[in-house]
Amino acid sequence: MSEYKTAIKNKITEWRTNIELFASDNFNFIADDWQLEAFRRIEKKEIKRLSIKSGQGVGKTAFSAIVFLWFLTCYPNSRVVATAPTRQQLNDVLWAELEKWRQLSPFLQRLLKWTKTYIYVVGREKRWFGVARASSKPENMQGFHEDNMLFIIDEASGVPDEVMEAVRGTLSGINNKLLLVGNPTKTSGMFYDSHTSERASWSTMTVDSSLSKRTDKENIQSLINKYGAESNVVRVRVHGLFPLAEDDVFIPISLIEQSINSEPIMSKTGVPGIIDIGCDVARFGDDKTIIGYRIDGVTHIKHKIRGQDTMQTADSIVKLYDLLLLKYQGFKRQICIKIDDSGVGGGVTDRLRQLKRLSPDRFKQMRIIPVIFGLKIDNIYYDDTTTYMMSVLKALISEKDEQGNKCPCEMKLPNDSDLVAQLSARKYFMTDKGKLKVESKKDMKKRGLPSPDEADCILLCCLPVNKREEMR
Repeated sequence: MSEYKTAIKNKITEWRTNIELFASDNFNFIADDWQLEAFRRIEKKEIKRLSIKSGQGVGKTAFSAIVFLWFLTCYPNSRVVATAPTRQQLNDVLWAELEKWRQLSPFLQRLLKWTKTYIYVVGREKRWFGVARASSKPENMQGFHEDNMLFIIDEASGVPDEVMEAVRGTLSGINNKLLLVGNPTKTSGMFYDSHTSERASWSTMTVDSSLSKRTDKENIQSLINKYGAESNVVRVRVHGLFPLAEDDVFIPISLIEQSINSEPIMSKTGVPGIIDIGCDVARFGDDKTIIGYRIDGVTHIKHKIRGQDTMQTADSIVKLYDLLLLKYQGFKRQICIKIDDSGVGGGVTDRLRQLKRLSPDRFKQMRIIPVIFGLKIDNIYYDDTTTYMMSVLKALISEKDEQGNKCPCEMKLPNDSDLVAQLSARKYFMTDKGKLKVESKKDMKKRGLPSPDEADCILLCCLPVNKREEMR
């Protein structure tokens, strides 16, 4: 055996019990305290199951990728299986992170071959490999059997229970390990149980993003100041704690986070069936003007603006309208622009109507729809327009239909902490007539909460529109 091969063999033997050294030698990676502690736990033979719940932005994707590469490198004929709630999340986040770190190591570039769903030891691809598997079906997790095997489940709160059970049933080898990582968004399922009722069978960790050197402390403090230290958005996204059950909250945070992590529902042709723009209008003061848009089953927040007059807001909407038409040139239907028409919003509506009158050809696909929040409506279930719009959004992101059967999420929400906080904080009650009514913006402010500007914008984007005309 050459001196080089002997040195590598000795180094791998050393790395096997020291992930920190593996990360340092290959990537010049300096672990945070929590990453170092997690490395030490998972490298121990006696620890088979490690569950880590955390706030956002603490470096858990880098941690998972390094553990993946460590196990695959250091254990002969090993198999590593990675999964996440959606294929996009798995491929775009964890799998891309793997390749980023592999490219930093000349040794791993020679040892490992990376493809979009498969990474293997060169010359041993049939026996010694790692793979990305979507968590959509339990059978995707079955059929793996090796003495040395590691399962990594990213954003574990969002992976279905039946998939989790399939993974657990696969782990029977001598050196089989299971790593769960994610934000604690749900108070049910294996991830929740690993930190509660089944904690004796797991090694568990909680990582608080307010204590991490990687996170923006000003943003965190702003979130705490606006929504409260015990709000669910702060508990989940900052402190890595499971949400508190609030029976009077209209949309639980678990549904909102699930929507954010869902697969986008888009047209297979590349030309959308729906393009909508929503604008919650403010002028001056603490409230913000928010402009967002919807492309089929995906919503986006485009602008957050303070201190802008209604003419400027109308101009911003026109620019977005032009941009969307340019991007989706095959789109021939109306673009519905839904505006909060109460208060100063009426000025935006009037300006857009004026522009359409002055340039009918340019704005022929523009349909302007004024909407008044809190307006009483003639509906057997809902008291007003705001409650109706909240119910529409809740149905779109729900995991069950009206009959209680499982159904896919129909709307992907933007990953915006203010949006999550506002939607998950809005309470409801029953009126004297037995109708549902969500609390008003005024009542939310009385509770010390900021105006739900981002939430109202997204409600407008998702508001159903009848008779979408196709322009010839």
